[in-house]
Amino acid sequence: MRRFPLHTLLLMLVALLAFARLYYVSHQAPPAPAPGKAPGAKQPVRITPPDLGPAACRGLDAVLGDLLQGDGGAGGDAGTAWSDARRQLGDCPTPPAAACARGPALALRAPLTAKDDLPRELLATLCERCAPADNPCAQAVTRALREAARRGNPPLQEASWSLEHAGAALGSACQELARQAVGPAAMTGQVVEPQVLALTEALAPTCVKTGQLPAPLLNAAAVQQAHRAPLLATLNTAGAVETKPIEPDQTAGPGDAFRAFDRDELSGVKLPMADAGTGSALRLAYAPSLKSVASFQVRATGPGSLRAHVRAPDGVGHAEPGGKGFFVDPTVCRFHGTGRWEICKPGVPLLDVEAVSVLPERPGVELKELEIIGAR
Repeated sequence: MRRFPLHTLLLMLVALLAFARLYYVSHQAPPAPAPGKAPGAKQPVRITPPDLGPAACRGLDAVLGDLLQGDGGAGGDAGTAWSDARRQLGDCPTPPAAACARGPALALRAPLTAKDDLPRELLATLCERCAPADNPCAQAVTRALREAARRGNPPLQEASWSLEHAGAALGSACQELARQAVGPAAMTGQVVEPQVLALTEALAPTCVKTGQLPAPLLNAAAVQQAHRAPLLATLNTAGAVETKPIEPDQTAGPGDAFRAFDRDELSGVKLPMADAGTGSALRLAYAPSLKSVASFQVRATGPGSLRAHVRAPDGVGHAEPGGKGFFVDPTVCRFHGTGRWEICKPGVPLLDVEAVSVLPERPGVELKELEIIGAR
């Protein structure tokens, strides 16, 4: 009888064990389905619910809705209901948008003259905690500005209170004030309704106090609206600086414009009418811009005016050509052109002045001398 080598027997044994393992695995019964599930059914995808914040925030909108319905808890439990709602709001660091949207309804229940100040306290806390995009107080300021622009008469005290309690939205509310009111008030030829100026005088102090309103823009508006909104000049925060006559770094206009700065009162430059492209007959530019301009001295034959070119925040005023920023152009001096020196001293200094434009009121005006007194 033929005997197989030992290594061959071992290989045959390994192959036999592998076949037995494969047979066992392939003939195993499938696992039993979960209770209530049919065999072969797919397992459901587990979805983690979003975190809605503290429990106080999740139920806040419903609490405010119940409080504002009907009589709002009038009767003996009224104070308790408002106090409980205020306590729950105090436990919610950032109220949801739906709760913030209750702000206008709260404002109707909480007039500033009301004896019961619990609703007003609740509104104040809501405004101070709501995110800028949902902030009811900032939205109230924007509505007041739009109403004033339509010649409406928004309540000034209410608008001021809303701005003071805008919390994280104070900056955006002041930006709206700059865009819709202060900027237009600082521009020559812009029609600004008296209601807008009254609202600006009411709101600007809060934005100035908190550093949310650029001083160059505010002072430009104060100069342009000196007689219509005198309160703006009282908000000037610019300190005194040492000034002197400063000649322009560049001029655009007649080729002999230098004669208006040669300190010779007998020579001068004939001014053409305003150029359609630049809006001026003579433009005097400064680089870098003047830190402060205190006054102007003009000697001319014939009437005209001076306009300052003041840098403004993005989206406020006129757009610079080529997308280089924005500016406002208040009229800073009107001269009669008697041939003698005339002094124009604005009520507040002009800040961040990049240029001054000279505009004659009729043909044939000659500018003998112009001195701009300021500081770099």
